[in-house]
Amino acid sequence: MGRVMSSWCRNDCELLGAITLKALLVAGAGWLCIESMAARAALAQSSTPTAQAVPAINLGGRGWSGAQSGRAAPDGGKNQLEFEFRGGLASDYIYRGVTLSDRKPAVGAAIEATYGLLYAGVAVASVKLPTQPAAEISMSGGIRPTLGVIDFDLGVTHFRYPGENPAAESKGIDYWEAAIRGQTKLGESVRIGGGFAYSPNVSNTGAWSRYAAGGIGYDMPSRILPADIGVSFTAATGYSWFGHQSLDLGGFPLPAYLNWQAGMTITRKMVNLDLRYHDTNLSKENCFVFTGDPNARPGGRPDPITNPDGLTSRWCGATFVARLWFALN
Repeated sequence: MGRVMSSWCRNDCELLGAITLKALLVAGAGWLCIESMAARAALAQSSTPTAQAVPAINLGGRGWSGAQSGRAAPDGGKNQLEFEFRGGLASDYIYRGVTLSDRKPAVGAAIEATYGLLYAGVAVASVKLPTQPAAEISMSGGIRPTLGVIDFDLGVTHFRYPGENPAAESKGIDYWEAAIRGQTKLGESVRIGGGFAYSPNVSNTGAWSRYAAGGIGYDMPSRILPADIGVSFTAATGYSWFGHQSLDLGGFPLPAYLNWQAGMTITRKMVNLDLRYHDTNLSKENCFVFTGDPNARPGGRPDPITNPDGLTSRWCGATFVARLWFALN
């Protein structure tokens, strides 16, 4: 997520962190462009019924990333270049239980290319973080093999936050992360999945991060649903833990925490609607330590090392999120 800027925020908590107009234009323009392409493709489709793509179990993925697309494994190992476009909007941008948009709506768009088992993609999303970046740009690549009955995704992602306006001592919040996830079916309708992610320097704080998650999904049988409609129920939980930040940010470890979420996804051809509940076990005081929320309020329990002013944040609490997006292959 955005930089854990607790030390910086204690010195300058008046930083507004507002989403710039540039962010909305970048992500919004991409979404409108892809929407237009999707509409033209829909008009060209034949009337032959097709199976609904099943979104992957959400293990704490970022926005419109490829791990959430639920793309099928290559047919018979054929190597051919394919593209997928995604775009949409959400009532809140949640990443591993924590908002990246200050509890406000966000938009995003992505393009991904695959060749056999290999993939590479770029996604753009609007964010509202303490360092005031114009947008979040994630560039990812990896491989998606199938071993036995398990579909794997092994990839590396670099997160960029252009246009930051940080305090003088900040070095920016760009960082990279490596991750592995696997998913398999148990019978006709039940899916289970798990994953692990690692970053050597999360949000450029000097602290390493590790994240482990697992989830389960149930896909309603197509025979009991209207044509071209898919309905899935999924739930997952994850645990994040971290190393020590650099000395200029306090030198203390970031707070470890659990996050969990549950919801349903409704799919009709290329259009997807996800309704989901998210929460974490972070206290409001530790939420400020973790996020550096510039709008944090006093009144919490002070900690002489991590939070001497007892500032509190609402960025990590329970929330309900609606997300509407489309995917065009």
